[in-house]
Amino acid sequence: MHRFPHPVFVAAGLRTPFGRGGGALADYDAIGLSVPVAQAMAVRAEPDLVVWGSVIPNIGWSNIAREMWLDAKLNPNVPAFSVVLACSTSMTAAFAAAGMLGGGTDLAMVGGAEVMSRPPIALTADASKRLTDLFGRNPAAALAALQSLQPQDYLLPVKGWSNRITGRTMGDHMEETAKAWHIGREAQDDWALKSHQRAVAGWNNGFFDDLVIKLPELGRDANPRADTSAEKLSALKPAFDRTSGMGTITAGNASPITDGAAGCWIANEAGLARLPENTPYARLIDYEIAAVDHHVEGLLMAPSYAIPRLLARHGLRFEDIGLWELHEAFAAQVLANVAAIERPDWIHSKTGIATDFGPFPWDRVNPNGGSVAIGHPFGATGARDLSQAVKELWTRPAGTRAIISVCADGGQGTVALLERV
Repeated sequence: MHRFPHPVFVAAGLRTPFGRGGGALADYDAIGLSVPVAQAMAVRAEPDLVVWGSVIPNIGWSNIAREMWLDAKLNPNVPAFSVVLACSTSMTAAFAAAGMLGGGTDLAMVGGAEVMSRPPIALTADASKRLTDLFGRNPAAALAALQSLQPQDYLLPVKGWSNRITGRTMGDHMEETAKAWHIGREAQDDWALKSHQRAVAGWNNGFFDDLVIKLPELGRDANPRADTSAEKLSALKPAFDRTSGMGTITAGNASPITDGAAGCWIANEAGLARLPENTPYARLIDYEIAAVDHHVEGLLMAPSYAIPRLLARHGLRFEDIGLWELHEAFAAQVLANVAAIERPDWIHSKTGIATDFGPFPWDRVNPNGGSVAIGHPFGATGARDLSQAVKELWTRPAGTRAIISVCADGGQGTVALLERV
């Protein structure tokens, strides 16, 4: 069974190196960081459609896709629109584009960007209304009022992109989930170490060379650490739960604040023929978007609903998936979601699916590292995951399948099923 009436393909695109927060790429904004990616991809082929996204709001634009396309000085007759679904933004862009193929749209460029180093500072709704009303009546008084604004008049990212409803960060929520699923510190640090080792090896063996464009400020990912070790990771203090003595999430086993942009291609057969012959691609068989009550299940647990639904729809077990590309918002998030889908009783109670999917193949997960090591610029991660997975699949035999999973703030998540053809 295929979701689409005609074959749809994901082809590997390009991305910037991912920079450390406050580091080499911090002087860009999300549009500026997207421009070189769009330009480099457009050299390979001109798309019929652009779908792009960014998560952190910016009052300077409303449609980043169109703005970055025009700033890139590319064909203004190519339409472009934006999407946002937290950390799943650019994967959602891929799904949106896939559903729009046909009728002259054969090739879409999709992706996203985030400069987490430069979150905008905004006014609260009350302060904004007070000033705009005053500007309408008395501009001079409004200018004077600007100079007397108080700290409480600003929306400052003091807690770093907390969930609006709970007022708590993803790390705060993930600490709760880690405790609920008994995901210990040692297991988290062990997974983080593997992520760094694999990402460093991927760079050293040339895996990323044709996936990443060099920028004047940065030539390769800045976050993977060749010098990390179990001892160094275990010495770090908890970053979120600092008072109970039971905190397990640290700066070492969580994805770091990161700046970056990434894109990939969505195509039908006609669009695929327009890409260079050596472009890795895979067929997009199906996808699932899930949402859970994050007050009950945990903020980042939606993949544990989406993955069983997607597999069951195709009669697949874990062993039938040759590659798992799992976004690592936190090492604990990967471990908790897999712990859930390894339990047939939990799957049945939550999704109604009465299937034992078998033992989970940990040796097939993120062979070239994940977000804990590479970094997680919110809007870019989905496209990075898709391109990376497609290239990894390209080395496997025809028929090999991959699952790509991205959790998202708000209790949501996206999962794709790809197949090497």
